[in-house]
Amino acid sequence: MSEQEQAVLDGIAADPFAGQQEIADSLGLARPTVATYIAQLTRKGYLCGRAYVLAEAKRIVCVGGATVDRKYRSQQALQHGTSNPVNSRRSFGGVARNVAETLARLGAASSLVSVLGDDENGRSLTKHLQFSGVDTTRLLTTNTHPTAEYLAILNPDGELAYGIADMEIFDTVTIDDLHGVWPTLAGASWLFADCNLPTPVMAWLRNRRVGARFRLAVDPVSALKVMRLQGELHGIDLLFLNVQEALALTAADSATSPDALCKILLQRGTGAVVLTIGSDGLLVAEGESLTALPSLKANVVDVTGAGDALIAGTLSRLLDGEPLEEACRTGMLAAVLTIESEESVNTSTSSELIERNRHRLAGLTAERRKVLQ
Repeated sequence: MSEQEQAVLDGIAADPFAGQQEIADSLGLARPTVATYIAQLTRKGYLCGRAYVLAEAKRIVCVGGATVDRKYRSQQALQHGTSNPVNSRRSFGGVARNVAETLARLGAASSLVSVLGDDENGRSLTKHLQFSGVDTTRLLTTNTHPTAEYLAILNPDGELAYGIADMEIFDTVTIDDLHGVWPTLAGASWLFADCNLPTPVMAWLRNRRVGARFRLAVDPVSALKVMRLQGELHGIDLLFLNVQEALALTAADSATSPDALCKILLQRGTGAVVLTIGSDGLLVAEGESLTALPSLKANVVDVTGAGDALIAGTLSRLLDGEPLEEACRTGMLAAVLTIESEESVNTSTSSELIERNRHRLAGLTAERRKVLQ
């Protein structure tokens, strides 16, 4: 933002009812010049619509998947080609939806932009989000596709054996759809997007990040959907992914070390990387530094949604100005609390629960090293 744009914004903040000529007179500028600055501030997301409504100071807008989750946990080791006795559950999921709900439960202002079918699943999902405190005013509805569904088949220990997804509805999201909610996107402090969105939409978000107010965080969802980034990471401020997704995105040899993957991703243009490496914890890469954080002990009930909780916990602390490494510690704790519940989003999650469990981070010793050595 230029000094004159800042001066115009400060003038509007002091008196939102001031006219353009009044602002121009107070700053010694011509009225057309002020009009130009106002248009630029609106386009960048510092002003929202007419009447000079200022963007909310701290809000995270999540764009991407919202689904109905059906989970089937096997009572014994899964056997192929025959019937397996299971225990079943129904809940709500989708990466962007999970992140939005967890953020709200942690006390952060969150909005969800997604598309639902005009059906009972979609209506139930919307009501649940509203009850959880998520802004749903920008949800889209279509009668051409049903609300997306995700089916997880779990081993007896809660680990995922198979994931089956009906996500065709998300292919209907267009750039025009996001143009229609641009004031909401532009006014965010952080915009989180998952790769359930079509390739052109992901590219559009990266391009619109340039000069915008918000910072952009991205999760690939899977090793298949990460290809929707087309290897182009410029415009992404923070990339969350696992080793399998990183290998697919970089086309690196399977023997490539996690450290080397972080280096490649940074060189491709992303501002920072949070790379999860299973039971070994995660790596945080930013600038020329890389930090390894070991995993936390957990009583595993269901791993579904753990990565989404990591993202939400991390973004919630970044929203409050914490450094990335410290924010990731909160994210890891949120992930563990999710693993220890049967739900994709632990409905007990709150900032108070995080604080009561912060002692579990006491033994989390970081290892720091250079990523670009």
